[in-house]
Amino acid sequence: MDFVAGAIGGVCGVAVGYPLDTVKVRIQTEPKYTGIWQCVQDTYRRERVRGFYRGLSLPVCTVSLVSSLSFGTYRHCLAHICRFRYGSADAKPARTDITLSGFASGLVRVFLTSPTEVAKVRLQTQTQAQAQTQLQAQTRRRSSASAAAVPPLCPAPSAGPAPGPRYRGPLHCLATVAREEGLRGLYKGSSALLFREGHSFATYFLSYSILCEWLTPAGHSQPDVLGVLVAGGCAGALAWAVATPMDVIKSRLQADGQGRRRYRGLLHCMVTSVREEGPRVLFKGLTLNCCRAFPVNMVVFVTYEAALRLSRGLLQ
Repeated sequence: MDFVAGAIGGVCGVAVGYPLDTVKVRIQTEPKYTGIWQCVQDTYRRERVRGFYRGLSLPVCTVSLVSSLSFGTYRHCLAHICRFRYGSADAKPARTDITLSGFASGLVRVFLTSPTEVAKVRLQTQTQAQAQTQLQAQTRRRSSASAAAVPPLCPAPSAGPAPGPRYRGPLHCLATVAREEGLRGLYKGSSALLFREGHSFATYFLSYSILCEWLTPAGHSQPDVLGVLVAGGCAGALAWAVATPMDVIKSRLQADGQGRRRYRGLLHCMVTSVREEGPRVLFKGLTLNCCRAFPVNMVVFVTYEAALRLSRGLLQ
């Protein structure tokens, strides 16, 4: 039931947080955005509400599997550690056990999430890449026209219609990336993703466990609904606080394939970004990540716990 409850919680969480995730990715990958509100206004002006949900269909289809894998791996890994160390899977785990299990749950996500993240980031940022290409083409045309010494005998042909988006949807994006960049293209940024998921999920489950202990009323074995909401929200915000630097690098590596290839790898991306934009670049989107993570993980954990309690009630 941990797998099923995790799947339900994951779907509810992505439905709540996706628009802010789009804003976060654009802030991290486009230097022109200096703040959250500027990005929100620009996205709405260019693409209306639909722009905030670019690339949503693939995460919705896969998040249930990924979330199920995360929560299921965490619980099963914790049970095996407790059985090995204390002789019973139901023994109370130490904080080290929780941290190791959370770290393992983060690592197993990478194989499934990397292609999904590549498609999501490319779809979320392709409008900016397309606009930049059009602007460069217009600049070249103006330069060529001003450099001409003799006016043309025939009027210049009018510019054709603006090209359509490079990727027509998540599956088309994945197929295009695989065809043009090979299997490695689908796992671009996976090194940064490994660093992000491992220590962030260790923080995620450890902080949730500690907060649940603190918020459990005397004489009870677990917190009430309000306690779960607060613990889940705080755990999500803390996890994203430690994950944001690698999240920035991951987003830049994955977006680096839409007509521009600037980074040779994780370290080169990190050094180049810090040199060009200063150390603050590693914390781009930090406020947005934490603000988004709080309501998302409130929903994830309260749904997860509710599904577990319902299943236990039905089985008794």
